[in-house]
Amino acid sequence: MEAPQRGIRAAYAESTVTVYQAYSPGIGVPAAREGRFPAAWKRDRMTWIKPSFLWMMYRCGWGAKAGQETVLAVEISRDGFEWALRRACLSSYVRGTHPDRATWQRELKRAPTRVQWDPERDLRLRPLPYRSLQLGLSGEAARRYADEWTVAISDVTPLAHEIHALVRAGELDSAARLLPAERPYPAGEEFLAHLGG
Repeated sequence: MEAPQRGIRAAYAESTVTVYQAYSPGIGVPAAREGRFPAAWKRDRMTWIKPSFLWMMYRCGWGAKAGQETVLAVEISRDGFEWALRRACLSSYVRGTHPDRATWQRELKRAPTRVQWDPERDLRLRPLPYRSLQLGLSGEAARRYADEWTVAISDVTPLAHEIHALVRAGELDSAARLLPAERPYPAGEEFLAHLGG
């Protein structure tokens, strides 16, 4: 079956969904240890969460990029995730989705969350012909993410390194078996219609 051009694929349970971020060890290590973001984590800055493990690997270079050496799996409440989706605006103007550029700019200023659809990646981090969600949280959304929605934080850097080593060795089947089990997220029209999904 062909994947939809845009869709949310994620590892999720009945009440939580897993998203990924990568930080310097100064933020990532205490976050994983305490299960919450430390005081040094800036609640007043835009923070981007990614439900796609492989897109996160592309972004952080398998945890090798400076300032992104600690890869976190953050379990957040599905209620919070869906709150963010409902209030999101696309990060760029799309003719047909928005009535006009001025309307989009007004929506973007008001929205506490924004969405980018970026090409999903394969195990070799090559772009695939369909796109995955990146969700940017600012203001109220970032504070809710850190202080209300976060259920658990795990350091998955060792998993990233293990999968990367298998990919480098050409053992793609073994690498694929270690990937988090992501599946289409049950996000109906109410979540995606205004986001070009």
